[in-house]
Amino acid sequence: MSAPWPPRSDADDRREAEERLGADLCARFAAVELLVLDVDGVLTGGEMLYGPGGEALKAFHSRDGLGLTMARIAGLKRAVLTGRDSAIVARRCGELRFDCLKLGRFDKQDALREILAETGCDAARTLYVGDDLIDLPAMHLVGLAVCVPDAPAEVADFCAWRTTARGGQGAVREVTDLVLKASGRFGLALTRLGDKAWRPRPDELTSDVKGGLPPEGVQ
Repeated sequence: MSAPWPPRSDADDRREAEERLGADLCARFAAVELLVLDVDGVLTGGEMLYGPGGEALKAFHSRDGLGLTMARIAGLKRAVLTGRDSAIVARRCGELRFDCLKLGRFDKQDALREILAETGCDAARTLYVGDDLIDLPAMHLVGLAVCVPDAPAEVADFCAWRTTARGGQGAVREVTDLVLKASGRFGLALTRLGDKAWRPRPDELTSDVKGGLPPEGVQ
């Protein structure tokens, strides 16, 4: 006899999230419809590796990628908002089918308002994950602000939740799992992962691109 799939009920997932977050914060996570992520220090560890031609590499975590895929197929919108303009980030966001991409934007409040308009999402139901002082203006606009463990005190004191995992080492996956479990959509995401209609396209699973990186802003 095969084991049931998904392995746990939605009620069990919600209970786990509530035990971790507390009832009030769990309800706020459950209401999220848009995830907005900084890049350096959140999707990556924050290191910037340069070669003779400029920025050469960024390291992303595959578990964050799966979490963001699960968020997408469960119905959440996802956006990146970063102060650096990076073809590497554009490529990664294209692979993960992000709904909105704002690169090279130090005016994070204005950029966040653009994201809200373009996605049709409410600021009150938006979760922002950041790691440094530049993220605070955008955090003040959203319903739920989250930071990574090494964020400065000014950021950590404002945020409703601080991840246990560090940026680039599973922090984003921690957030996506909590949102999906709190809202009862974790099981739905697991089910859809096994459905051919929801699987990533072959080009989204390719590690190499002939001729180097795609143009800036590729979707």
